[in-house]
Amino acid sequence: MKILVIEDEIEIASSIKSYLKSNDILCEMADDCETALEKIALYDYDCILLDLMLPDGDGFAILKELKKQNKSDGVIIISAKEALETKIEGFNLGADDYLTKPFHLSELLVRIQSLVRRKNFNGSNIITFNEIEIDTLAKSVKIKDKKIDCTKKEIDLLLFLIGNKNKVLSKSAIAEHLSGDMADMLDNHDFVYAHIKNLKKKLKESGSADYIKSVYGIGYKWEND
Repeated sequence: MKILVIEDEIEIASSIKSYLKSNDILCEMADDCETALEKIALYDYDCILLDLMLPDGDGFAILKELKKQNKSDGVIIISAKEALETKIEGFNLGADDYLTKPFHLSELLVRIQSLVRRKNFNGSNIITFNEIEIDTLAKSVKIKDKKIDCTKKEIDLLLFLIGNKNKVLSKSAIAEHLSGDMADMLDNHDFVYAHIKNLKKKLKESGSADYIKSVYGIGYKWEND
């Protein structure tokens, strides 16, 4: 799971990043509108945490840009503003949830997980695709009711592929999902091939059909045989 935290208060941003990282969530940071809009234009996120009060503008401008670009990233507003009209404006502009500061990080995590489940997997903690079952809370994978040993990166990759079934995903898109903007600093995306190869092998050896298809020169696609 990849999250963008748009927050200019360093202490709050750092605590959010540290907590989410400890729960195996990849976090990228932006402390102003300009940086946030640059990242949104370049990358897709499972969820965006959006503060409304930023040094070079307000969060509503970011919501408007997301709508303009037809982006499907989930958005949770995190703001000290409690006014009902502010919340209504946020929802009208496309926000999915609203959390008033101060808040407990554990509640933020639950809301993120709930939003991603609603958007990608119809709200369920248990994701099934034919013989494959993924428990997103327990971070476990079963094939025909038999648990298989997958790394957290492999589970994240599996969820990303299933969540985008029948769509061709480029190597760079997969790299960004697994490594965030750090992917831009890598000389190549060989690690994507390594993760794909290991995941395919584990699924096949456990009796799963081969759903991961290579698309020559582009990337990979999850499709039903």
